[in-house]
Amino acid sequence: MTQLLMPKATAVWLIDNTALSFDQIGAFCNLHPLEVQSIADGEAGVGIQGYDPILNGQLTRAELDRCEADQTAVLVLATSHLPTPNRRTKGPRYVPVARRGDKPDAIMWLVKHHSELKDSQIIKLIGTTKETIAKIRDRSHWNIANITAKHPAMLGLCRQDDLNAAIEKAGGSTQTEEQVSNMSELP
Repeated sequence: MTQLLMPKATAVWLIDNTALSFDQIGAFCNLHPLEVQSIADGEAGVGIQGYDPILNGQLTRAELDRCEADQTAVLVLATSHLPTPNRRTKGPRYVPVARRGDKPDAIMWLVKHHSELKDSQIIKLIGTTKETIAKIRDRSHWNIANITAKHPAMLGLCRQDDLNAAIEKAGGSTQTEEQVSNMSELP
């Protein structure tokens, strides 16, 4: 369910332009009835300009008339016929400047422990370029002497479940050789 845009401004408009009770306005705007009453008394929300929920399509005139006639009725948000926007979940995320220097370390870890990953999968996980991956693989990166293999999820460059999904898709095991050898040494 969608949420109401600018609830306090909508409450101001409903107080000024309708005969709804404070309880009805509070339930619709997700505000306490006492807060709605303080807005009506001018104690709170001073200077807030009213926002018409009918003009922006969040409420219909018929719904407003129905609730004005029956003081026990609850306002219901109008349904939108617009498609909901898709959230972007794939691909590289923003990496702060301070963490960008960790990308070669993460690439080195992936190349060392999961050589079955394709360059395109590493690009999606870390947010790097194919050229950087190639330079780290053939050890011609300008800073190769200072690069140490570090787990990308521990560095905060990708999520562990994204890494596991990429490894499984590539046909590898989600456990590194070190973890497997440590498990075999346990009694």
